Amino acid sequence: MERTLILVKPDGVQRGLVGEIIARFERRGLQIVGLKFLRVSKTLAREHYQEHVGKPFFKGLVEYITGSPIAAMVVQGSNAVELCRTTIGATNPVAATPGSIRGDFGVDVGRNLVHGSDSARSAKREIKLFFKAAELHAYNRSMSRWIVE
Repeated sequence: MERTLILVKPDGVQRGLVGEIIARFERRGLQIVGLKFLRVSKTLAREHYQEHVGKPFFKGLVEYITGSPIAAMVVQGSNAVELCRTTIGATNPVAATPGSIRGDFGVDVGRNLVHGSDSARSAKREIKLFFKAAELHAYNRSMSRWIVE
């Protein structure tokens, strides 16, 4: 089973969309194995967005993600990274498919509600930033056999 990191960003929290966003992943058949509400420190934000250091929008990214609490979760399932990214929608909400989170709720690329790891490799790195191993929980769901062969 593949795991990925999902963050409901400050705008998603402020707009009261945390439950709706979690529900979208669960309805898709994915399993939540870690979940917490936290305030991102500037240090964590810089580490999370390390690939954007030096870009003109980096400072704004750090200010945005640290400006309000977020909901962080680890989602597990077959092809979890790709399924989550499809569920989230295109980075720019204007281009996001209706039915995706950003397609239904997003308006501006700078306030796009949710982060999802872009690869299995990124997911492993990002999960370690936000979760300790003891905060992740393996458990069986009886319905799993009805989702994946």
